Parts: sequence; C-alpha cells; structure tokens
Amino acid sequence: MNDRIRFLLSRLLQTLLVLILIAFITFAVFELFPADPAQLACGKPCTPENLARARAYMGYDKPWFVQFWNYLTEIFVGTTYGTGAGAIRCSAPCLGYSFRLSSPVTDLIAARIPITLSIAVGAAVLWMVIGVTGGVVSALRRGTALDRSIMTFTVVGVSAPSYLVGLLGILLLGFKADIVPVAGYVPLSQSPVDWAWHLVLPWTVLALISAAIYTRLVRGEMLENLGEDYVRTARATGLPERRVIGNHVLRNIAVPVLTIFALDFGGLLGGAVITERVFSIQGLGALFLDAVGATDIQLVMGVTLVAAVAVILMNLVADILAAVIDPRV
Repeated sequence: MNDRIRFLLSRLLQTLLVLILIAFITFAVFELFPADPAQLACGKPCTPENLARARAYMGYDKPWFVQFWNYLTEIFVGTTYGTGAGAIRCSAPCLGYSFRLSSPVTDLIAARIPITLSIAVGAAVLWMVIGVTGGVVSALRRGTALDRSIMTFTVVGVSAPSYLVGLLGILLLGFKADIVPVAGYVPLSQSPVDWAWHLVLPWTVLALISAAIYTRLVRGEMLENLGEDYVRTARATGLPERRVIGNHVLRNIAVPVLTIFALDFGGLLGGAVITERVFSIQGLGALFLDAVGATDIQLVMGVTLVAAVAVILMNLVADILAAVIDPRV
C-alpha cells in the first residue's frame, strides 16, 4: 500500500509540474504573438493615451513575469479588470476575460464543455467496443478471410481523413437516405433521444477512424501475448480458452490500450475541431477556431490550457488504472 501511495503522490506531483510548464509555454507563445490584445480592444482610431489606458485596464502594462504570475494566481483567486463603475470581475477559477465576447473565458468554456464531452464520451465508447472486439477477433482468427477483411477495414480507417468520412456520412446518410440529422446539437436535458440522434453521425465518424487504430493495436498485442510462455502454460494446465484469453491475455494488453486511450480521449475533450466544423456543432473546437480567427488571445490560451489539463488528467487516470491492473507498474 505504501508503494501505491508513493506512486500516486509522485504522479500527482508530476502532473502539477507539467501543468505549470504547459501554462508557461502557452503564456510565452502568446506573449510573443505579434497581435496586441490591447490594440484590438482599443479600436480605431486609437490614440497613444487610449492604448496605454487599455493596456493598464487589461493588465498588459506589467512585465511579462508579473503577468504570468498574475495569470496563475487569477486561476485560484480571480481578478478584477479596471476600477470604479467600469470594473469587471472575473471570479475564480479565472482563465482570463474575452473582451471581444464580454464574458469570462471560464464561462465561455463551461458552456461548450457539455457539447464536447457528449461527442467525446459517445465516440470513445464506440471506438473501444469496435476496436477491442475487432482486434481480439482478428487475432484469434489470424490468417482467415475474416482477419483479412478486418485488416482491410483498418487500412481504410487509418488512411481516411476525418473530414472526408464526415462529408461522406452527411451525403449518404443525411441527404441521400435522410436517416440521421446532419448538423446541430440538442442538449441532453432538453431531449435525451434527440441528443443521441443528433450525435449518431459524429460519434460514428470519430469511432470508425479511431477504431481502426485500436483494432490494429489490440491485434498486435494479442498475437504477441498468445505466443508467450505463460499462455502455453495456462493452456497446458487445462484452463478453458475463454479464461486464458479473458483472465490473462486481455489483462496484459489492457495497460498499453489504456495508455493510448487516455491520450486520444483527453485530446478529444479539448475539442474535435474538424468534426465539430463538419457537423456545425459549437463545442470547444469551434470556440477555439473562432478565437484564433478573431485573435482573442485570452480565449485561445484558456481553451489550450483546458485541453492540456484534459490530456494530463486522463494520463494520470490511465497510470492509476495501470497500477491497479498490473502492480508491477
């Protein structure tokens, strides 16, 4: 138990350090960005006096290291822009303020997270079920027509761009067959059935592409483990094939699969940029693209940091699960 506690504490410390490093890199990248947020907020014509007032109001009149420290502390304690009647309060956790949209970045992100989470969870469940099942079946039927068919599917899935698969789905299933909606999003609280029905196509597109990768990964890991001595020993002792596969082989391949899943799912939580654009879904990916196009640096930094946090936290969860599955970790 002490080893597990030390393992968990070390991972938590590493996670904290990585988050600080990512925050610094994100801040540094946009600090070097040629666009001046104060200049954009000042508008035209913008006199030097108005520009100075805008920079002071937004906090850009301080040295970069002070700005970075303020950025970190504001996440936990919040901040106030300006003074008097024109002051704007950004409550903790404050990831900045979008003066373009007149709203705290945290609120803008919070409004889009349920949409992106809906896409990510549904797609992840589908690709894990399809990918793991396909990989196991393909490995157990190695060399058969079924194996070759599954591998052909994976080649197509890995090679096809997500926007192309999405457009084909819209054309065939939306316009031609008129089976599923091709755009938009319905909140889960409004109608669970319509919520799922509007996400069927985005889920399927993301799942088919990722499932191809997981099928190849699981098949390779299965074939490698099936040739190991422990499998031959288990079979020699008379264990049923179902127990050999379920209790031994699948347990051993779970760690690498979980690791890759954490990266993919965490990245998807940061916004399925192309998929959201193709299906006109206003999630974090669409919010990020709009912010980049409008040079809304505070919003870009906020979404970037949230996406990084999602990936890191999912990796932390994968590390913990890996330690539970395989204590040797």
